[in-house]
Amino acid sequence: MIEVILSVILIISLITDIKARKILNIVTIPAIGFAFIYYVITGGLHGLLFSTGGFLLGLGLLFLPFLLGGVGAGDVKLLAAIGALQGMQFVFYAFIYTALIGGMIAVVLLLKRKDLLHSFKRILYVTQLKTLDSLNKDELHHAFPYGVAIVIGTFITLGAGSLWV
Repeated sequence: MIEVILSVILIISLITDIKARKILNIVTIPAIGFAFIYYVITGGLHGLLFSTGGFLLGLGLLFLPFLLGGVGAGDVKLLAAIGALQGMQFVFYAFIYTALIGGMIAVVLLLKRKDLLHSFKRILYVTQLKTLDSLNKDELHHAFPYGVAIVIGTFITLGAGSLWV
């Protein structure tokens, strides 16, 4: 049942992120609330801790990228919802797959725009300065809807579940 709910949330989020560049609170917030209630009913305090731990880890994994402007608040809430529904171990692996998928999407987009080499030069420039203050955020930002990477990474984790449990 949880996997079906998660799949519906992922598909809705994929569609809204591609079409409107938004992951809707009306999808993520009820999913988080449902997860807490479901796990309290089915597992009591242990269930609440399972869901809360996943929620907090999901929230924490994208919080710094959110503060740096790399992802939106909807992306953070989606990963938190995934964690609340599936727990800490699952959301950690989903995050790893998401990061790999996100990196691949970014490289493909940079290759398509013929901007890969220029982007690597900017990254080296930033790491040598050890500061982002001297660079324009818009200049560094090659945005794509990161929810796409989150959804793909999470579906990979669902499919590979038996490999890491």
